[in-house]
Amino acid sequence: MKQGWKIATLGDVCKTTQGIQIPKSEQKNEMLPNHMRYLYISDFKNEKNIKYVINNKPEKIVTEKDLIVVNTGASAGDIFKGIPGILSNNLFKVTYDNSIIDSNFIYYFVNSPLFKNHQRAIMRGTANPHMGHENFKSTPFMYPKIKEQKRIVLILSEVFDDIAQLVSIAEKNLVNARKLFEAYLNSVFTKKGNEWVETTVSSLVASNVLTKPMDGNHGSIHPKKADFVKQGVPFIMASDLMNGEVDQTQCNFISEEQAGNLQKGFSIDGDVLLSHKGTIGRVAVLSTQHDYVMLTPQVTYYRIVDKDVLTNRYLYYYFQSPTFQNEIGRIAGIGSTRAYIGITRQLDLHISYPSYKNQLKLVANFDALVAKTQQLENIYKQKLMALAELKQSILQKVFTGGLTSDVASKQVVNV
Repeated sequence: MKQGWKIATLGDVCKTTQGIQIPKSEQKNEMLPNHMRYLYISDFKNEKNIKYVINNKPEKIVTEKDLIVVNTGASAGDIFKGIPGILSNNLFKVTYDNSIIDSNFIYYFVNSPLFKNHQRAIMRGTANPHMGHENFKSTPFMYPKIKEQKRIVLILSEVFDDIAQLVSIAEKNLVNARKLFEAYLNSVFTKKGNEWVETTVSSLVASNVLTKPMDGNHGSIHPKKADFVKQGVPFIMASDLMNGEVDQTQCNFISEEQAGNLQKGFSIDGDVLLSHKGTIGRVAVLSTQHDYVMLTPQVTYYRIVDKDVLTNRYLYYYFQSPTFQNEIGRIAGIGSTRAYIGITRQLDLHISYPSYKNQLKLVANFDALVAKTQQLENIYKQKLMALAELKQSILQKVFTGGLTSDVASKQVVNV
């Protein structure tokens, strides 16, 4: 322990007050006389669905000087600066003597690896993890005099501001890397040449370029959750279409016997899959060792018959184009709670394509740009991970007494 630091627990230097559960019937959507904001976990992350309750619980009131800790759920242990209001029961407030403890020093400690490691040991329950404010107070805590706390907080504030700027730059670069591919897709499919064919899905079906698109089984024969088995035929939902591929390992499965009794939705290797219900517009090319996979009613397969006219990789990229995505979004009513575009409406969708030879050229260009984009994304994701790890490293040094401003600044420069 660094000289001059005291050994204690959080309970020795802080007081905690658990929030209160107030019935929904007593919660209002607007501020009324003698009411205050009722604070949920979500209120410390955004300002949606704000509620107000009557101000008759003075011991549960939070001020801007208080610290708020999440007590229950996946966010248990998260700490926030106070918002004036009354706490709900999944939160508790932390108050302190500011002549002994600097609030930001506590704030940084609760975000440090020392606290997080202790928190894992004190959490109770699995389905709905619970920390307990009494367990919170039992956390071992070392601290120097208030003047030294403020000096440390000043160093952390300056260093974390620098890290925040680097994070912002990396996040913008990550977004820009993704937009690079989208912009190229848009340019290709809005600057079509004279040789391009403009048609519809129904016309391609009529000319035997495509089979009629098909989704999964509806109604009483649609497989239910109770039908799922550990191994069998992959049962593909919209959420199983990820990054252009079909997840056939973490998806649900149904038995071969049940699959054989279904009427439609048998998708085979090489099909282009499009999500059309709930989550609209996800696209993937099916690559599978199975004889077939089964589709849910959320997903449609597009199967090319005349492979001298269309390639599945070209269709895959065309379905991702802003032109096509905007069309299906408009028809499906994206933004509504029941976004959906059925098979009949899908027959009216427009498809544009150049000659087979030029499709191959475009696919090669798209593939190369995807590889470059993924490379850039990986670089920026690694940068963000390194910055997050740096913050934890600095906090670890703080609360083991090993931080100096020179050390912290050098670490930021080297990321």
